[in-house]
Amino acid sequence: MRFLYIVEPRQLTRRPMAANKAMYASVVIIILALAVVYLAFLQMGQQTETQTVTVTQKVSATTQPTTTSAPTISLNGAGATFPYPLISTMVVEYNKIKPNVKISYQSIGSGGGIRQHTEKTVDFGASDSPLNEKQREAAPNTLHIPITIGSVVLAYNLPGFTKGLKMTGEVVADIFLGKITKWNDPAIQSLNPDLNLPNKDILVAHRSDGSGTTFVWTGYLSIVSPEWKSKVGQGTAVQWPVGLGAAGNEGVAAVIRGTEYTVGYVELAYALQNKMSYAYLQNKEGRFIEPTLSTSAAAAAASATILPRGDESWSSVSLLNAPGANSYPVTSFSYILLYKDLSTLPTMNKDKAQALIDFLWWAIHDGQKYAPDLQYVPLPQEVVAVNEATLRMVTFEGQPLIR
Repeated sequence: MRFLYIVEPRQLTRRPMAANKAMYASVVIIILALAVVYLAFLQMGQQTETQTVTVTQKVSATTQPTTTSAPTISLNGAGATFPYPLISTMVVEYNKIKPNVKISYQSIGSGGGIRQHTEKTVDFGASDSPLNEKQREAAPNTLHIPITIGSVVLAYNLPGFTKGLKMTGEVVADIFLGKITKWNDPAIQSLNPDLNLPNKDILVAHRSDGSGTTFVWTGYLSIVSPEWKSKVGQGTAVQWPVGLGAAGNEGVAAVIRGTEYTVGYVELAYALQNKMSYAYLQNKEGRFIEPTLSTSAAAAAASATILPRGDESWSSVSLLNAPGANSYPVTSFSYILLYKDLSTLPTMNKDKAQALIDFLWWAIHDGQKYAPDLQYVPLPQEVVAVNEATLRMVTFEGQPLIR
């Protein structure tokens, strides 16, 4: 519908100014009103957003767990060089699982490990030889935990010859007694008729420190040579008739590698890591056996079925010269030494004790998978079962740490 307004010309010329002012005023009022409404809505929106963030934060705080880093636990061990490559690998791998558990292991030889264990200056010791009765009296309530199995080899530096020189126990004993002094001695040459051995003096290298490796080696020589047994015998340290001494498997390996026509004894892992030549030794069945994982495992399998409890004497436990066609004759356990009640250690507390037992439980189970690559024999299940029972004996202030 349309309306027609008729306005006189006089009115049209008199009112435009007033009308415009009124219109402008109305527009300003409307704009101000809209601005007030807009600001009000804007403020309400900010309050709503703030409330939403606050609620979200509260919900997030209640639904997500608070993560706090576990306190660092430091454990110290020391002892045998024989298992050092394996123990150090286990320590590194376990730290990936438990980053707060820091384990230090010093490779100082079995004699040092037994001494520090006895003096209670470390949380655990390690030795290739079990404690004898006198040592058990000095460190009562010591537990033996076999941690690995390895072999000791007769390594040599004979230019032009690689591994595989054949030796009997009697010949090896005579070399270390100083009775055989030339590489082409008839006793050696007759065992290796296809080789033209040199007319060179034999330089003997042996350990200068107290050593479980020495205990194993001299134990073997005592079995195969009555003369060695009567004149020198078995021990972590002995009076060597001849030879040059060096500390640790590392030291003996360095002497052999650095000096031609040298012979000595080192753990198999060190011989392989240093690309050393080594002999095939005659075993109890009369066969010349190369030291390998399988031949060491064969020796362990022949002897591992009858073992004492962890808290009993292990002084008579031996894998040396084990029966079996494929058994390598110089094979041995390496042991972790641990007190039955860890509260006897002056620096031990409940958290450290629990961390130590957790690590050892892992080491005798999951940790064994690292053994083959380092030329150690994984523990047979019969030995693992003995270790499990031993670890269940461990307490802190009389309270068991494994339930």
